[in-house]
Amino acid sequence: MELGMIGLGRMGANMTERLLRDGHRVISYDRSPEAIQRVVDIGAMGSRSLADFVKQLSPPRAIWLMVPAGDPVDQTIEQLLPQLSKGDVFIDGGNSNYKDSIRRAEKLKQQGLHFVDAGTSGGIWGLKVGYCMMIGGENETVARLESIFKTLAPADGFLHVGPCGAGHFVKMIHNGIEYGMLQAYGEGFELLKASQFDLDLEKISHLWNQGSVVRSWLLELCESAFARDPELASIKGYVEDSGEGRWMVEEAIEKSVPAPVLMLSLFARFASRQEDSFSAKVIAALRNEFGGHAVKKE
Repeated sequence: MELGMIGLGRMGANMTERLLRDGHRVISYDRSPEAIQRVVDIGAMGSRSLADFVKQLSPPRAIWLMVPAGDPVDQTIEQLLPQLSKGDVFIDGGNSNYKDSIRRAEKLKQQGLHFVDAGTSGGIWGLKVGYCMMIGGENETVARLESIFKTLAPADGFLHVGPCGAGHFVKMIHNGIEYGMLQAYGEGFELLKASQFDLDLEKISHLWNQGSVVRSWLLELCESAFARDPELASIKGYVEDSGEGRWMVEEAIEKSVPAPVLMLSLFARFASRQEDSFSAKVIAALRNEFGGHAVKKE
C-alpha cells in the first residue's frame, strides 16, 4: 500500500523502515532534510515540501502524522487541506488529546475527508518487535488501512477500539497506567537500594521476571539499565511528562472516577523536577518552629 509519512523522528523513521521492509511505498516529509535523507537511503520517497509531498501521493491519499500533539497537528492539517481531495484520510499516530481527535474528525468529515486516531505504543523497540496500536475511526476507513496496521503491529497487536477519538482515549489510559507502573518500580528499587543489604539490582530485576507476579517488559528494561550503570549515576532524576497523564487525571475528575495511584504518579513527576522544593522548606521550617527540630542550612 502507498502511505505518506510526515514526521521522521525516532518513531516516524522506524515506522517508515518497518513499512518499507514489508513492501509498502512510503512518501516522506520532515522539516529536517537530513531526516528525509535517512529514510530515502533505505527506500522511501522524499519530498521537498508539503506540496511536493501531496503531489507524489495517489488519491485517495493516506497521510500518517507523527508530529507533536496540539498545534503542530492542526497546523499540518491546515497546510495540507487546500491540496487534498475528497476521500483522503489523515492518521494521527501521535499522543493527541482524544477530544482534539474528535474535533478534527468532525471538521474533516464536513470537507469529505476522513480521520483515524492511532494510539501507538512501542517506542524505539517498535522497529524490531512491532507497535501496539489502538485505532479509532469509521469502520470502512480503518478497514482500508488494515494492511498498514498489520505491518506495523505484531500479531494481535492492533485493535479497532471504536469511533474517532476512541483510539487516543485508550492510549491516554494506557499511558496513565504506565505512569503508575513506573512509579511503583521506581519506589521499590529505591527501597532496595536504601536497605542495609548489598543487593544486586540487576540480578533482582532478572529474578523477578522468572515467574514472579510483577514480571514485565519494564523489568527487562530495568535489568538492562542496571547492567549498563548499576548506580544510575549518569542519569539525573528528572522525569518529564508528555501530557497524557494530565489529561487522564482531568478525565478522572470529570467522570468522578477515583484514580489516586495514577494522580500521585503524575505529581511525583512534578516533584522530580524540583532542585529544591519550597514546600519541603516550609515543612522543615514549621518543624523547627513548633518542635525545635534541626534544619539544614543552605
